Amino acid sequence: MTAATIPRPRPNAKTRWLVPASLIFLSLVPIIAGAVRLTDLTGGQITPDNARFFDSPVPMLIHIPTVTVYLVLGAFQFVPSLRRGKRGRASWHKIAGRILAPTGLLAALSGLWMAVFYDLPPLDGPLLLILRLVFGSAMVAFIVLGFIAVRRRNYVRHGEWMSRAYAIGIAQGTIVVVTIPWIVLVGPVDELTRALLIGASWVLSLAVAEYFIYRRAHASARKPRPAIQPA
Repeated sequence: MTAATIPRPRPNAKTRWLVPASLIFLSLVPIIAGAVRLTDLTGGQITPDNARFFDSPVPMLIHIPTVTVYLVLGAFQFVPSLRRGKRGRASWHKIAGRILAPTGLLAALSGLWMAVFYDLPPLDGPLLLILRLVFGSAMVAFIVLGFIAVRRRNYVRHGEWMSRAYAIGIAQGTIVVVTIPWIVLVGPVDELTRALLIGASWVLSLAVAEYFIYRRAHASARKPRPAIQPA
């Protein structure tokens, strides 16, 4: 038996579900924050912190549900076994993708609308606004590029673009990973520091996505090609 024919060990069930479990755990931060915002809106109690949402509630009512669906459902797109469908049936991955593309676009576009038209809350300065516009627009572009790629049956590029888009979405959870150590070690943040930390969260999420994209591409390139049998 040659090295090319030795079967590679398959990851066990615990390892296979580690990635979506971790992503859902990070998603809890924006999901809980969104649930609090919705509770404020339904409660009807206006405060200086939520007055902008009462003035124009529709974008927030679109943003929170779509972000929740996008982050939770999108986490399962990274499970390899869910990408394979039975003969004659669409895979779970494909069915979920038909939901994720529009919800991701709605989440990003409603977030951009709120960034532009809502009054800036305390500690949200012009730099953070620019960062939100840049990364929000990038998320929209990545989803569109991913859709174009899958329509062209370029599934590798489709996965890469969608992974990048998801990385931007999940960065709202990564913020906690970045900011809590800073607050514990350094202290409260000011406007500039807050903007830089949130920007670093987006960059960190995208860096992790690029690392796994590189790993997949490298592993695919190293896969042995089947030997040509003599006629």
